[in-house]
Amino acid sequence: MFLTPKEQLAIIKKGTDKIVDEPELLKKLEHSFQEQKPLTIKLGLDPSAPDIHLGHAVVLRKIKQLQDLGHHAVIVIGDFTGRIGDPTGKSKGRVALSDELVKENAKTYCEQIFKVLDEEKMTVRFNSEWLAKLTFEEVIQLAATTSVARILEREDFQKRYHHQIPIGLHEFFYPLMQAYDSVELKADIELGGTDQTFNILMGRTLQRHRGLEKQIAIFMPLLEGLDGIEKMSKSLGNYIGVHEAPEVMFKKIMELPDSLIIKYFELATDEHPLQVQAVQERLQNGENPRDIKLQLAEIVTALYHGHAATMDAKSYFEAAFQKKMIPANIPVLLLEIDKERIEDIIPQLISIQFIQSKSDFIRLIKQNGVSLNGEKIAVDDLSQVLMNEDVLQIGKKRFLKLNK
Repeated sequence: MFLTPKEQLAIIKKGTDKIVDEPELLKKLEHSFQEQKPLTIKLGLDPSAPDIHLGHAVVLRKIKQLQDLGHHAVIVIGDFTGRIGDPTGKSKGRVALSDELVKENAKTYCEQIFKVLDEEKMTVRFNSEWLAKLTFEEVIQLAATTSVARILEREDFQKRYHHQIPIGLHEFFYPLMQAYDSVELKADIELGGTDQTFNILMGRTLQRHRGLEKQIAIFMPLLEGLDGIEKMSKSLGNYIGVHEAPEVMFKKIMELPDSLIIKYFELATDEHPLQVQAVQERLQNGENPRDIKLQLAEIVTALYHGHAATMDAKSYFEAAFQKKMIPANIPVLLLEIDKERIEDIIPQLISIQFIQSKSDFIRLIKQNGVSLNGEKIAVDDLSQVLMNEDVLQIGKKRFLKLNK
């Protein structure tokens, strides 16, 4: 830990929505600095949806920053709590997960989080290690630390209670069990999205009941997706996945609204706060947002795919979307021997989802949206014989090399 506590605090605060509370955090950092002892950083993961996108990675990036400051991360896989299901944001109770699905999802989660976090500075734990060992008497004692009125303060429970939607008694135990994880780990800091406020603050309450030093709660804002409006979500199709190909990730970042540039610098990168401030000043001074977005795309893509793959993705983008040239590295379709004309390969194009249907392909051709080797084709050209390494293009962005 080479940075002073105040320098660490400045980095930790970058992009956060709320810290409970900041003076306590500074004291922990000062003690850690003096003792040269890393803080224990906790993140609980619900293994119900294993695909991670940049929205999920907001919290992971903050933990990576804490790792870089010398602290130790503990990822808690909620295999025991997953059997109940986190009711956060749900209008009805969530179906409990099977042990097999929890383990499968947990494995996928770990593979993805290692793309962000430093594996050498972290530990992965499963909360069944301690929760499954609690006696019934200990569970009752755990329940006695809070009241029904406090649990019903949760917005999702309030809504369900108001609309007379059943709330299972077992669901009340979810925030208590997540809080018990903090007791077991003696967590110094717990991170989560703003939607986890109730659960994380419950950890502070339970630690106080057990005579432990209360954890600091750091809440990260929810990241808007490509539409610039809704929270990033796979179901809404506005997401950028951490496992997506580098050229796809690069292209999607370039499609972000200009209004999100600074927010993505703050939440999706590890750039120092002073560097983010410099970017903001460049925008305010009239620099073209597209140039700054190009820098953002390079930084984010390199975080997940490395420098070399990012440079290839940048070249692909510049060729396909800026210079309107045919990129060097594009998907290849191996043609069947007897398929020699454009019309012959339409079924193959449909099968790989390059086009939706023959009628859709014809429509695109009539709209001058289809080219072969850079030349627009007409409906009459469907009988044209294809040559090896011809390049079929739809619109400005989709290319396919045809090999025989």
